[in-house]
Amino acid sequence: MCWNKEGYWGKDMKIAVRLDDITPAMDWDKFQVFAALLDEFGIKPLIGVVPDNRDENLNRGAAREDFWEYVKKRQEEGWVVAQHGWQHVYTQSKGGVFPLNDFSEFAGVSYEEQLTMLERGKEILAEHGIVTDLFMAPAHSYDRNTLRALRQTGFRGLTDGFGKGPYQWCGLTFYPISFRLENSLKKEKGITTMVVHTNTVSVQDMEKYRKILKEQEVISYGAYLREKAGKRTAAGHAGEYLLAIVKHWLVKLL
Repeated sequence: MCWNKEGYWGKDMKIAVRLDDITPAMDWDKFQVFAALLDEFGIKPLIGVVPDNRDENLNRGAAREDFWEYVKKRQEEGWVVAQHGWQHVYTQSKGGVFPLNDFSEFAGVSYEEQLTMLERGKEILAEHGIVTDLFMAPAHSYDRNTLRALRQTGFRGLTDGFGKGPYQWCGLTFYPISFRLENSLKKEKGITTMVVHTNTVSVQDMEKYRKILKEQEVISYGAYLREKAGKRTAAGHAGEYLLAIVKHWLVKLL
C-alpha cells in the first residue's frame, strides 16, 4: 500500500489534456473543432478509445469508416492512446476504490470476468495496430480486482486519481485528474489532467478551453508520462477516497 512524499513536479501548475469516449460514431464535428484547437497550440492529448462500444449514449452520428486508421495516425503523431474500458456499458452499481460515480463497467465484477474484458479490449485494439499500456476506466470506476487484472494483462498505468502529480499504488502508476479544474489552475505547482468530453462541449466551453490553452502551461500527455512518480501510502489513498466521495455528492447537488 502506498504515499510518502509526492516529490517535486515544478514551480508552475501544468495541465495535461484527456479526451474521453473516443468511438467511431461520436460527434465528429465537435471533436474535430477541439482537435484543431489542440493542434493550433501544439498540444498532444491522451485519448480514451472504447474498443467495442455498446453504449448508445456515445453514438452521436454516422460511424466514421476510417476510425481505426485515424486513431493509429494520431498515435503516430504523438497522441497517447488509453484503452477506455471494453464496451462502456455500466452493469454495476458500484463506485469501487475511486467512487466519483456509483455505477461502473468494471468495479463489482469478478476478477476472472474483468480479466477477460481487459483481454478482449486489448485484442481489439491490437487487431487495428493500436498498442497501449494505459487504462481509462469508464465512469472513473475501478476496484482492486481491476488493478489486479490490469497488472496481469500488462497495463502499467491509469489516468485517474487525485494528487499533485503521478503516483505509484498497488503496482501501477496513476496519472491524476483535477478535482476541480478552476482550483487546479490557481495552484503554484504540480501537474494534473483536464478531462474533456467532446461529445458535449458547448461554444462557451470551447472559449474557456482556448483561454486555458493560451494562458496556462498546458503540456502534451507524453510529457506527463515522463514525470517522476511518487509513492502513495494507505493514508494517502484514504484521503483520495474521501475526496472522491465529496466530489460525487457535490456533483449530485449542483
